[in-house]
Amino acid sequence: MNKEIKIAIIGLGYVGLPLARLFATKYSVVGFDINVERVAELMSGKDSTLEVSDEVLQKVLVPNPQSLVPAAEASINGLYCSKEIQDIAECNYYIITVPTPVDKNNRPVLTPLVKASETVGKVLKKGDIVIYESTVYPGATEEECIPVLERVSGLKFNTDFYAGYSPERINPGDKEHTVEKILKVTSGSTPEIGLKVDELYKSVIIAGTHLAPTIKVAEAAKVIENSQRDINIAFVNELAKIFGLMGINTQDVLAAAGTKWNFLPFTPGLVGGHCIGVDPYYLAQKAQEYGYHPEIILAGRRMNDSMGKYVASEVAKLMIQADINVKDSEILVLGITFKENCPDVRNTKSVEVINELTDYGAKVTIFDPNANPKEVKKEYNLISEKILTNQKFDAIVLTVAHKEFGELNVKSLQKEKAIVYDVKNFLPSEKVNKSL
Repeated sequence: MNKEIKIAIIGLGYVGLPLARLFATKYSVVGFDINVERVAELMSGKDSTLEVSDEVLQKVLVPNPQSLVPAAEASINGLYCSKEIQDIAECNYYIITVPTPVDKNNRPVLTPLVKASETVGKVLKKGDIVIYESTVYPGATEEECIPVLERVSGLKFNTDFYAGYSPERINPGDKEHTVEKILKVTSGSTPEIGLKVDELYKSVIIAGTHLAPTIKVAEAAKVIENSQRDINIAFVNELAKIFGLMGINTQDVLAAAGTKWNFLPFTPGLVGGHCIGVDPYYLAQKAQEYGYHPEIILAGRRMNDSMGKYVASEVAKLMIQADINVKDSEILVLGITFKENCPDVRNTKSVEVINELTDYGAKVTIFDPNANPKEVKKEYNLISEKILTNQKFDAIVLTVAHKEFGELNVKSLQKEKAIVYDVKNFLPSEKVNKSL
């Protein structure tokens, strides 16, 4: 019965909010986040991540937690967002959707996961189920998170409370493949709990579910999804470097090879963000603990991590060939988010291109209509503009394929001898000197 299920979503970012909104169409849901500004923004009916439209969000919001208390014969659906731990105390399903980043040495950082587990542990009751969605290495849920829940709650795992793992598959900025349209992998700490977790997600995910036999299998499945994509992109990035030396257009090669039915359609580019650019390190770290040094996974990461410096060097070569001094030149970089049509700037590789060009002595202007200038300043100490002036530039570098850039008059932004470099092969070919 819906009135018997009350769900807490811990973390209201790119993953948590769409999930909370979806569950709120059928259940009582409390969204919890430690970011006071984020909670206030959501309760005002606005989402700065643009993952949930204001109209859709406002339809499920309720004004206070008391609005979610069911009458004797009826269930109450809706979403209330809060920073107060007491507001999640009556929930019986806790779904944790916090980030799992890496540090500057690419080592997994589980601090957000541990702190979220401590929060849940303070209100955990007998019979409750805690489900993790954050991407981790196989074993992290049971080895790292469950002991925290036991320690803080004083309850015993698989006797007093239970756990599940259902990895997120959110694609930020994608309005076609939304959370309910992406098949969901589920798992539980016992076969019976696995079925309960599966039924919960199946009730809102129209694409269906796949019940994995164990939590570790589900964790492993998630971490290899992004690792596989990372390796495939690394391969085409290496091809781009090789064909660049040969004077062959990489996109032409990929178009020709793509006529074969089983050729995989990957394209070169900057691989950042909080998933593909991070998750392979989680699997690599765990493999090394077992005495195995992963070669292909880490080779792919090294290749993709090198692309920012490579793009900057290619831009500098083009400028020199056009008799443009790189030092003191004025360069426009189009895009600083980690992907197109998305405001997320976490772990964006555009920053590496910008920093490298700055090291060459160039004066770089960043234009991104989607990025929040305050976040760019906070994360990278860089100034990002949302509006372009009438300034003209010696070089224009497109690093992110925002739809707005398709309407940009690139010619009007160029000095007489300017060059244009297109990382994403997005601009019309006749306007570009070179693409990746």
